[in-house]
Amino acid sequence: MEIDNSEERIREIHQDLLDVYGEQAEYDDSDGVRQLLITILSQNVADENTSRAAENLFSDFKDYTEIEKAPVEDLADSINPAGLPETKAKRIQRTLKALREYENRRFSGSTEKSSKEFSDDGEKEDYSVDFLGEMNDSDAQAWLEEIKGIGPKTASVLLNFHFDADVMPVDTHVERISKRFRLIPFSASNGKAHELLNEAVPHEIKNSFHKLLIEHGKNNCTARNPTCADTKLKKYCTRYELVENGDLEPEEYPPEA
Repeated sequence: MEIDNSEERIREIHQDLLDVYGEQAEYDDSDGVRQLLITILSQNVADENTSRAAENLFSDFKDYTEIEKAPVEDLADSINPAGLPETKAKRIQRTLKALREYENRRFSGSTEKSSKEFSDDGEKEDYSVDFLGEMNDSDAQAWLEEIKGIGPKTASVLLNFHFDADVMPVDTHVERISKRFRLIPFSASNGKAHELLNEAVPHEIKNSFHKLLIEHGKNNCTARNPTCADTKLKKYCTRYELVENGDLEPEEYPPEA
């Protein structure tokens, strides 16, 4: 199937998504570290479970230092609703350690050390993602992806939502719909999907397009038994076209070519 990810077509899809679902709510992204940890919790889990795990995390531990230094089993127990608790606990602690150590290296020569900012062993007890906003987008993305457990989607969510960086987050909903809508090939890996969509989607609508595709994926363009026939978005969907016309059985989609 021929790919068509022209700017004109993407903007048309975006407008139809807006017509169906409306403007999506803005997230409170004032604390970038908190947003990054919540994004880690959200990996491969439903929103309601992410919310429960996040609520536990930020009520069970008083600050980021306590989260980083907590026994892994205690942290895992706290974030259990998010699934893969021990794995995500280690990812969270690696992330906080990387942020803290970067700040330590950055401020090791600072003459403005205060007793509140530094512990007894001279290490800075502060966690911030602000330095990422001083990097170009590709360098910031690469820095985040150096942390084991942070992939393109998690990095892109933080950079786009917190810094309005010109990067396109691609989760399972976005990837599935983009393939059905012929924006990217079915053969594209998640990494390739990020690359192709980042190039194709205009910067000023990346955030909105991402959130609207997720909404469509949750409500209509589901992995199984999609209900796109109920919306105007069906005109873009190869699954709807091929299955509705009888060219393919549902289980035969997507086609090999």
